[in-house]
Amino acid sequence: MAAYDPESWTDFAVATAGASAALAGLVFVAVSLNLQVILGHANLPGRAAQTLALLAVPLFLALVVLIPQQGDVALAIELALIGLLVGGMLVQRVLPGRRAAEQPIPAWIITGWLPALAVLVAPVLAGIGLLTDTAGGLYWVPVAVVLALLGGLENAWALLVEILR
Repeated sequence: MAAYDPESWTDFAVATAGASAALAGLVFVAVSLNLQVILGHANLPGRAAQTLALLAVPLFLALVVLIPQQGDVALAIELALIGLLVGGMLVQRVLPGRRAAEQPIPAWIITGWLPALAVLVAPVLAGIGLLTDTAGGLYWVPVAVVLALLGGLENAWALLVEILR
């Protein structure tokens, strides 16, 4: 079954890696062009880091899926580590005391908490599912990828357009 067979996910992983790397690279350049404006706001440097992490996490997930001939245990551990490390960092970034006053609470939840929790939980569930042939296995990876990309793109819009208004 595809949910528990990493070889079935190579096309998805290749597409994800390419798209994620391109988006992260573009945002990295765009942030560097607006660096003075971003550094002039207390919450924006952290939001820039959050944006780059959200756009890079799909790349990391894709790369570990693409490692040839690795066992399911190794892949499960790698997925869980990515989720715990990057997801933990993202959750720290969206703690209540770090919300910018100008960011509405619904936007903070949808673009901050939801992607952070998806990046924290979905790869761990994918790893557990891969090891136990339960819980949907690798079908949790697209959940993390899609929500991370959506959160990253929304943050990128705010960093590149909204701050200049």
